[in-house]
Amino acid sequence: MCGIAGWVDFSRNLLDERETVSAMSATMTLRGPDDAGVWSSPEAVLCHRRLAVIDIAGGRQPMRAEGAAVLTYSGEVYNFRELRSELESRGQRFTTSSDTEVVLRGYLEWGDGVAERLNGMFAFAVWDVRTKELVLVRDRMGIKPLFYYPLPDGGVIFGSEPKAILANPLVDRAVGADGLREILTIAQTPGISLYQGMRELPPGHVLRVGRTGARLRRYWQLEAREHTDDVATTVRTVRGLLEDIVARQLVSDVPLCTLLSGGLDSTAITALAGRHQPIRSFAVDFTDLAGTFQPDGMRESADAPYVAEAAAHLGSDHTDLPLDVAGISDPKVRAEVVRAWEYPQFSGDMNTSLHLLFQAIQGHSTVALSGEAADEVFGGYAWFHLPAAVNAPTFPWLHVMMREQRPDDLFDPALRKQLDVVAYERDRYAEALREVPRLPHEQPHERRMREVSYLHLTRFVTMLLDRKDRLSMAHGLEVRVPFCDHRLVEYMFNTPWWIKTFDGREKSVLRAATRDLLPPGVLARTKSPYPATQDPAYARALRAALAEIMADPDAPVRPLLDASAVRALLAGPVGESSTTITRINVEMVIDLNFWLAQNGLRIDL
Repeated sequence: MCGIAGWVDFSRNLLDERETVSAMSATMTLRGPDDAGVWSSPEAVLCHRRLAVIDIAGGRQPMRAEGAAVLTYSGEVYNFRELRSELESRGQRFTTSSDTEVVLRGYLEWGDGVAERLNGMFAFAVWDVRTKELVLVRDRMGIKPLFYYPLPDGGVIFGSEPKAILANPLVDRAVGADGLREILTIAQTPGISLYQGMRELPPGHVLRVGRTGARLRRYWQLEAREHTDDVATTVRTVRGLLEDIVARQLVSDVPLCTLLSGGLDSTAITALAGRHQPIRSFAVDFTDLAGTFQPDGMRESADAPYVAEAAAHLGSDHTDLPLDVAGISDPKVRAEVVRAWEYPQFSGDMNTSLHLLFQAIQGHSTVALSGEAADEVFGGYAWFHLPAAVNAPTFPWLHVMMREQRPDDLFDPALRKQLDVVAYERDRYAEALREVPRLPHEQPHERRMREVSYLHLTRFVTMLLDRKDRLSMAHGLEVRVPFCDHRLVEYMFNTPWWIKTFDGREKSVLRAATRDLLPPGVLARTKSPYPATQDPAYARALRAALAEIMADPDAPVRPLLDASAVRALLAGPVGESSTTITRINVEMVIDLNFWLAQNGLRIDL
């Protein structure tokens, strides 16, 4: 896992741009603390920052095939051994044992068609020396990030994160109306960046850039297919897929662990991993939840008892990371989170606690397996099972999450009217629905649940994957997500909803497929999202931070706010049961202020 960046420009000699190139590369240091490399030519520069995971000695980058191509690559390809054997049989010769060289040799053999052959999480750039073209490739689910900024002459600046691109003085440091709308919408539009002129390469796409222009090609998308397997066959198929996926994702030349929350998803991954090797596991919890947890409408149970049961049952070498309000409300920690994610958010303590968890893990492991995306793949979230949410004329999660507060509640009324985020969400929702692949003659409910599944796999999970990538890589930790294997995603996308819920519960297929591996408590537990503090002291700390912003005449977020609404909030009582959802307006203001200040951004409306 690594950080990549680069620059292709046909209007200047990039050999004279060493200072800018060095600045771009330096922004990726946290993603790749083990090594750094730069390859330069007059038209193209490729930068690489390495987190060494496979073939520590031989996997240095950028990697060259002399006279043909140069590669800078981030990610892991889990079928690299099979591909290597195939490529060797076709005459390709290898000098390392890394998956990086498999990608490079695969490009030489199949061109950008190599993307379709890769199983894994990846974002990479190839400079084709023969054609003078840059090829950018991103994995099917968008697990690994890749951004680019087209130049007027047809060139491009790219990077794993926007900060690498923003380090180039040719890039305009501005955010427009749609950028603000994306920030305030809990639905990530594929290909959209927050920054004016910058794009994110959509999942499952290839971009070729040359003197004659740019060509975007989609190499993978979800397709609608008839599911002919019965329940028992479906369960067996999923178990077989999971066995293969987890075994592949255990390949590592550095210490590996799992993230264990005591839920079905993470316990299943830990159990499957433990069948192959001793496993170390980690969990996060909040000290205020010990013995005082109260169901909050999203979480029916605290994680800690189930984590303990799972760790004992599986025999993992387990570590708990207890966090208190002082730790999760520390302004320095919040600033680090905003800098890492480069995205003002409103998940607050769920972000800072994850950041602190990864910080603690990094001293023990370089690779972690996570249960991310199981809810999207198997239908786990509460709103999958609420008719009002399923049938709402918007993204189903918005029906649940936006009822009490909205992220822009404290914004100036005129600005809110201008942005009209609700209309923006409505347009993005309609756009997403038009993409959904369909089968003829589907029953109305099955048709709708296919739509709901598609929305989650293309608009919701990408936000979670972004969070997991940025916050983990800020600590040089690679997080792998077995449930995002495209084979499993494709299979379950076409599994009828009645099979996904055959036992009357959420994630019926996953529970049945791993039943023999899990302790009774975990099997019986209902879905509980990532934990959040319930301590009123956290809400009070947020109020104090908001008051500081309002007292600072130079706070960059102040011109966007409704001062009277902020004063009314600060004068009102702090709810004793304040939750993540009821805090989102305050969290947004605080994060947005950090983000604007850190990046020196201009707001263009």
